[in-house]
Amino acid sequence: MPQKPSRKGAQQLFIAVYAIFALAASARALFQILTKFSEAPLAFSLSAVAALVYVVITIALFKATPTLLKVLRATLIFELVGVICVGILSITIPAAFGHPSVWSFFGQGYGFLPLVLPVAGLIWLSRHKEPVAS
Repeated sequence: MPQKPSRKGAQQLFIAVYAIFALAASARALFQILTKFSEAPLAFSLSAVAALVYVVITIALFKATPTLLKVLRATLIFELVGVICVGILSITIPAAFGHPSVWSFFGQGYGFLPLVLPVAGLIWLSRHKEPVAS
């Protein structure tokens, strides 16, 4: 019986990092929305959007079906545009946020990984047309 191909290097790393981001951003957003949403509804809503994006990316990377690879590309682009837009807005109109979101200041609170990861993911995806699924 032939074995299924296993995930390799970069794909495994992206899955691990995005899974951690999905958990961290989801927990952060849920806590913020449940306990202090009125203080910064825009920031906390954006953190929830980021969490959802990270969940979708993690699933798409893990499953890596042809359809999910298209979803992965679109979601990585959405993440990159989101980080850039929120980063610019958080610098130019800081009062609109109240509290930082995951993508505020280009992901500064997360070591700028929210800015770097989608770029790295898009580069990896363009070089590896067929990531392997489990």
